[in-house]
Amino acid sequence: MDTPFKDFPFKDVLSFKPLIDYLRGLGSDGRNMRPRIKKEIDELLEQAPELEGPIEDLSLLERHGEVVGRLMEFVFPPASWETEILGAIVPISLQPFFVSPGFRDLFLQQEGIFKAPSNLDEKNFRWGRVLSVFLRILEKIYGIHQSFEYPIVRTAIDPKTGLERYFKVNLDLRFIEVCPLKEVKPLTDAERAFVMDHLIEPEVIRQMVPPENFEIRGMALVRAEDVTESEVISALERDLIDQESVSSQKGFLRVQDRLRVLFKRRDLVASLAAIQGDQVLMVSMGCEICEKGMLFESKHLPSSVFEGTFYERSVQTGKILLISDILQERFPQHAEETMKAMRVRSLIVAPLHYKGVPIGTLDIASSRTGDLNVMDIPLMAQIQPLFAVAIKRVLDDYENRIQRVIKEKCTAIHPSVEWRFHRAAIHYLESTDMGRTSEMEPIVFRDVHPLYGVTDIRGSSLERNRAIQRDLGEHLSMGLRVVQSAYEDKPLPILKELSARIRSYMERVQTGVSTGDEISVVRFLREEVESLFPHIKNFGNKVAAAIEGYEHSVDPNLGVVFKLRKDFEESVSRLSERLAAFLDLEEEKAQATFPHYFERHRTDGVDYLIYIGASLDQQGRFNELYLKDLRLWQLKVACGMATITEQLKSSLKLSLDTAHLILVQNTPLSIRFRFDERRFDVDGAYDIRHDIVKSRLDKAQVKGGKERLTQPGKIAIVYSHPEEAAEMQRHIQFMQAEGYLADEIERLELEDLPGVQGLKALRVGVKNSVLLRPPQ
Repeated sequence: MDTPFKDFPFKDVLSFKPLIDYLRGLGSDGRNMRPRIKKEIDELLEQAPELEGPIEDLSLLERHGEVVGRLMEFVFPPASWETEILGAIVPISLQPFFVSPGFRDLFLQQEGIFKAPSNLDEKNFRWGRVLSVFLRILEKIYGIHQSFEYPIVRTAIDPKTGLERYFKVNLDLRFIEVCPLKEVKPLTDAERAFVMDHLIEPEVIRQMVPPENFEIRGMALVRAEDVTESEVISALERDLIDQESVSSQKGFLRVQDRLRVLFKRRDLVASLAAIQGDQVLMVSMGCEICEKGMLFESKHLPSSVFEGTFYERSVQTGKILLISDILQERFPQHAEETMKAMRVRSLIVAPLHYKGVPIGTLDIASSRTGDLNVMDIPLMAQIQPLFAVAIKRVLDDYENRIQRVIKEKCTAIHPSVEWRFHRAAIHYLESTDMGRTSEMEPIVFRDVHPLYGVTDIRGSSLERNRAIQRDLGEHLSMGLRVVQSAYEDKPLPILKELSARIRSYMERVQTGVSTGDEISVVRFLREEVESLFPHIKNFGNKVAAAIEGYEHSVDPNLGVVFKLRKDFEESVSRLSERLAAFLDLEEEKAQATFPHYFERHRTDGVDYLIYIGASLDQQGRFNELYLKDLRLWQLKVACGMATITEQLKSSLKLSLDTAHLILVQNTPLSIRFRFDERRFDVDGAYDIRHDIVKSRLDKAQVKGGKERLTQPGKIAIVYSHPEEAAEMQRHIQFMQAEGYLADEIERLELEDLPGVQGLKALRVGVKNSVLLRPPQ
């Protein structure tokens, strides 16, 4: 924006007349004690009548200091004078003539000049002042009303702490009047329209409203409000958008300076760490950041270094911790020397999370015992999410570098939204060619409806553990047979002792398999039993035959007995493949009806996620008819899944059952493509509820008991609001009439899940007759 004038084109003069007129007006309305005001004003001005006129010489104020002080008490209450930042200035020149001690200490330079605000450069500050005066002339003289917000924020050095403070400067312009110096020519309709079209162009307005024809008289009142906290947090938010703010020395030192201002401590030191698998990445450490930044010379430490420390405690509990004196803390032996060598005494540690997962820590520290206290914790909580986002970006950037090294392929884009990525790519190329930007524009689809369904192989985890248990038992049994045969041919006491150890493992496996049992059993057999085979096979033919049988039963690639597990994996894989193929076929038909976004995942069963809405369609077409059709489609698909399961049972090596679930939500949400994760995710804290619900439904139980919501051969429909249930009940009744679903509908309330309350469900069985015929 061009600066309209090198110097201000307006003449201004200090005058108490607007204030005096205002106060006399209060005293003439006949209410309460106000007549006394008029009398007091008249008596004051009898002592200094020249104060009613324009004041060109400010020394006049000193000669009548007592009268001026009394006049100003009407706008600045004496009770606020010593505690608030108040002042009165000449309207345009900004020359202060009456200021409180706080105003003088914080805002005035040695020569008594009121400096330009910190949030605006000199050019923009001057432009705003000129425009404000023109708008006031247009309002007072020509009746053209136009509001104009002109935020002014000043920084000042606090004389007590030596740190910056931020103040919002509020101007009260009630006591300013516009005085024409010449006869004012009225504006024609065309001229008024021209002015309205160029309101933010002072040089153009000047053609219609010559500034030399007017004089601005009166005073402006200033009240400054401390906004340090909000300004610093906003500045941190802006800083942390930039990757360099946490990954470079210069950037993080700037962030640390802002934290010192926020917490009002000059020597505060901040540190930032990221959790990366089993390592901790020391992203930034106060003044000790590496010269080239984290991404070039990163510092990784094993997470075991922090075991048993307050850092681990903060991450595990998810709470901000205050350590008043680090020397009074107890540490594990491996960490004690490191922790006590830190040149700090008190600190606050905040865990950083992304979608509920701990990804790092932020801590601020002081070299003085007890310097940080509980009153600092709420401030830490405010900035916690900002640094969590910054750490997430660090981790994402690091992961992207790794992915580039191994040349990982990009995730395929679903055809229904390919048009939007194509459009974004065109904009990106055009912008980079013109040197404007190198960032892809955000890809967000708003007001889309989510549909979620899952067909889960019931008890797959239990069956897998059972298969592991039996295979391990068989493996140990064959090992025992070999050792016993060797003992019969050559009764060495050590072989008898080895047999007892094998039986001990067998007893442990028979009671159940816990985490790590499989590894410990296989390691034992390899190191303690199989290592003897080359020697003991010469004990006799019986031993050699036992060893041959052992080696024949062990999988040559895995080195373990894998019979039942193989049967289980083959059965699960075959059923999952059939379910996924059926779902893909039905989805292709649904996609032809109306385009929508679709994701399918295959594990022990299949689950899918659909988004449908006008914003996903290139032409913006959508009708709720298609949403209702897809929900009916979900029921039909679930019936088909149940049919496939029943048909395959007899041909599978292990008999498996499936349970079916549909999540219904009428409230639309927004989804955003995460370029760092190459996938779509819900956009916003409110919309995240849908993700939370669907991620925890596998543990859902019927209220009042231990019964799981999902049951073999039945379809469970989870909802929150009655209208959702009403729609799905209509679909169920139609499917019942078509002969797919059983007559009985169960209406259930669900036990509360972590972070999710008030869910309800409908549950209905698939008819046996349907299970025996192919799905239509």
